[in-house]
Order: sequence, then C-alpha cells, then structure tokens
Amino acid sequence: MENYKEIHIGSLIKQRVYDLQISMSRICSFFNCTPMDAEKMFNSKDLYTNDILKWSKLLEYDFFRIYTQHLILFSPPNACFSPKKPTGTLPNFRKNIYTKEIINYIIEQITNETKTKQQIIEEYRIPKTTLYKWITKHSKIKNDSRL
Repeated sequence: MENYKEIHIGSLIKQRVYDLQISMSRICSFFNCTPMDAEKMFNSKDLYTNDILKWSKLLEYDFFRIYTQHLILFSPPNACFSPKKPTGTLPNFRKNIYTKEIINYIIEQITNETKTKQQIIEEYRIPKTTLYKWITKHSKIKNDSRL
C-alpha cells in the first residue's frame, strides 16, 4: 500500500483475504456472522478495533500498523509519540515502528527530489542519524543489484 493518507480498512482486509484465498465459510465461522455481514466489513471504511484485531489474527497481518504508519507520516510536527519520561499508566513501546514501506517511501521522496533530507527530518521527525543510515543502506542495496 503506497497511500497511507486515506485508509479504507475494509478494502485492505478484502485484498488480504483474496491474497490468502480464505473461504467465506471460514470467515463466517471465525466471526460467527453471515456472508452479508462479512461483505459489509469489506465495504466499510472504518471498523471496530475488536473486529480489526480479529481480522489481524485470522489473516496473520497487523492491520493496526497501517494506522501507525499514518500517524508517523501525517501527525502534526510537534506531536510526540515516544516521550522521554513515561506518563500515565499506558505502556511505553520501544519497538521500531519504521516498516520497510515507510523507509521505501521516505527514500523514494529523497531520490525523486520531492523532499530534501532536512524536510524529511522536520516533517516526519525522523532522527538525522536514522535517515542517513537508511540512505547508506539503500544505496548499498542499489549498488549490489547492479552487479
């Protein structure tokens, strides 16, 4: 998925079902629903988090990661998702949230000269060292593929 700005979760789930060739009877059994209910979910732009969690388990794909990528790319610059001091009682996750798709998207913007490195750092709040590591690794992969 290239466009993280507009998320239509139902169509993404439907695509994953198609890719895995999951039968409608298995889906209906898993969700305890009718085929009409499953089709409604496929046509839905938004779903309850509990339903997304079930789809993630059934289809072995983290659909929540799509929303995380949206937050990384389109949240306001002053928003901070990893505070220095944990606040509140919610867990503070340290797992890397930069997926291959995000890294490729960022590198593509630099390669196509859509954005400068400084714009990437400021707009997406990606640490400078992280960005330069990605660039180095990406150019290494390109050079290896030319051999």
